[in-house]
Amino acid sequence: MTESAIRAALESYVDPYLGESLGAARAVREVTPSGAGFAARICLGFPVGGYEAELGAALREHVAAAGITAPLELRIESEILAHQVQRHLKPLEKIKNIVAVASGKGGVGKSTVAVNLALAWAAQGARVGILDADIYGPSQPLMLGLEGERPSSPDGKHLRPLEAHGVVAMSIGFLIDPGQPMVWRGPMVTQALTQLLADTEWGELDYLVVDMPPGTGDIQLTLSQRVPVAGAVIVTTPQDIALADAVKGLKMFEKVAVPVLGIVENMSVYVCLNCGHTEHVFGAGGGARMAEVHRVKLLGELPLDARIREETDSGRPTVVAEPDSPRARAYFEMARRTAAALALRARDRSSVFPKIIVEES
Repeated sequence: MTESAIRAALESYVDPYLGESLGAARAVREVTPSGAGFAARICLGFPVGGYEAELGAALREHVAAAGITAPLELRIESEILAHQVQRHLKPLEKIKNIVAVASGKGGVGKSTVAVNLALAWAAQGARVGILDADIYGPSQPLMLGLEGERPSSPDGKHLRPLEAHGVVAMSIGFLIDPGQPMVWRGPMVTQALTQLLADTEWGELDYLVVDMPPGTGDIQLTLSQRVPVAGAVIVTTPQDIALADAVKGLKMFEKVAVPVLGIVENMSVYVCLNCGHTEHVFGAGGGARMAEVHRVKLLGELPLDARIREETDSGRPTVVAEPDSPRARAYFEMARRTAAALALRARDRSSVFPKIIVEES
């Protein structure tokens, strides 16, 4: 048995999240002799925390099916890179990827999806922040258990984000009283969003999740024109009226050259707390049909479960409150598919080019 045979077998494995072989993803970095067998290093472009055992078992089974019986030691790790953004913008210096979570209409659970996405990525080993861009109705302070807290500003110019459950967060809700309405016109709202992003000391992040307000208005346009977004996630529910608005959101991102990573169908199936009976209250398959028609990925079908609401309202969203539950697994799966969809996109190459400075002599 040779190293090349081991490598060929590993590279032929198709990862279910990437949807392509490890060879196509250039994920098999090293194969070396080790004792009576071999050692291999697999490097994926998305967080692998909680996935190592599952992938390791699948790879060993795949290699064995190819007739290779030598012991195989696997080291599975991640390398999260910055990905391309709108052509006229460059990724922020310390934030590798900004991912917008958006919906065409309110009431589809977009903020719940956004916070669980951020927390799932953090639990899987990534450095994550979340920006609450819903200036009129900020909900992340409540969902993260940070309501009533205020960020500090050591230099009087920049804000230090608050931290909860392993993610850093910024929201206009941290700067105003909870009951105070934001009676602002469009230009003030867009300026507030820009300042919250630019004047926050985010630190080094792999992902910054932006919880967008519903619709296709000023903030969405500001985000697409001024903020380097690596990808967008569209949240919908299965019924036709929500899907119609979700399509508008998808089309808006396409027009402004922000790639849509995929669709998340929220409230896909109702789970009865008493008997466990499941029912498609809002219809079935709407997200899958939308994804097929518009040629994007279906990133997840999330349950309608009263416990998700209770956990989020308590400041401990599902992936933190009950990480081993079936409902949390749906969020972890969705997060991994989303990160894998981003990993398939072209890398940002701006950092490899030299900066040209013209000086008068």
